[in-house]
Amino acid sequence: MSFQPLAVLVTGASAGVGHDTAARLAAAGHRVVLHGRTQEAGERAAAQLAAGGADPDLLSVVAADFTRLDDVVVMAKQVAAGCPALDVLVNTVTVAGSDQRALTENGNELQFQVNYLAPYLLIRGLAEPLAQSAAARVIAVSSVLHRGARLDWTDPNRDRRYTKLTAFAQSQLALTIFTSSLAGSVTAISVDPGPTDRRVLRLHRTGTLPAADAADVLARLCDPAVELVNGAFYDRLQPTAAVPPVGDRRAHERLRKLTDRLTTTACVPVRSTSCCCCSRSPCSSSWCAGSSPEPPEPVPAGQYRVMTCLTRVYSSTE
Repeated sequence: MSFQPLAVLVTGASAGVGHDTAARLAAAGHRVVLHGRTQEAGERAAAQLAAGGADPDLLSVVAADFTRLDDVVVMAKQVAAGCPALDVLVNTVTVAGSDQRALTENGNELQFQVNYLAPYLLIRGLAEPLAQSAAARVIAVSSVLHRGARLDWTDPNRDRRYTKLTAFAQSQLALTIFTSSLAGSVTAISVDPGPTDRRVLRLHRTGTLPAADAADVLARLCDPAVELVNGAFYDRLQPTAAVPPVGDRRAHERLRKLTDRLTTTACVPVRSTSCCCCSRSPCSSSWCAGSSPEPPEPVPAGQYRVMTCLTRVYSSTE
């Protein structure tokens, strides 16, 4: 069988295990959409991959700050426009909080939003592109720490009782439950590829694993030739027994209702705060408005493909 390149979105691709995973997928000839917290971070990551031998024509960049749910909604629309059929979504964004509870501008506990609510919105927003792929799969980086967690259904933001460990573990449990619930519509697994972030490592209280080794795990799980146990939690490359809530359909539904309530503050704006093609805020150019076939300013030679605020895609090589 001839090689069939995949369309892959890797979140957290500007550094760490996300960057290394994107590098492996790009080196294998797949089309990779790199997510960074900022456009600049994503562009730097793309430049690094190209310098390492990746084909720049196969690299795209999107940006979203997972502490802002509106950013995630816009990013999902951008990716959906650029990838009508998305084969793989690899979510590697994970944050370990501090000793003091922090809230996002959406009013959610930081770890619960970045580690769970934002990926939830992203995956929901990419349901159609995933459905258009013949063998789509979702790979969500979670943690074995979810096994000792408990979801506080009445206080998910930990207003009353907070420690960084309980909040982090709760976010991982929620993500693992949600990923398992996707199994009816898409191949989806959660995985602990091994702790590579020092802040997360402190919560594990165990030895670290080089980001390169964790990336090997994730890249392997992206391979369509690797059969996955749908809905399972993987400890590196091995599916392991799930904690009871992960397979509980009542927990799936209860979590969905809770999540929908916590994410209702995320609107669907027409434009992001600034246009990544003309840098105006807000952008009012005829090209970004869709009435002109040409961008307002020439795009420098060698610029990476950018998915813009109105889901248009332009490259100087096209």
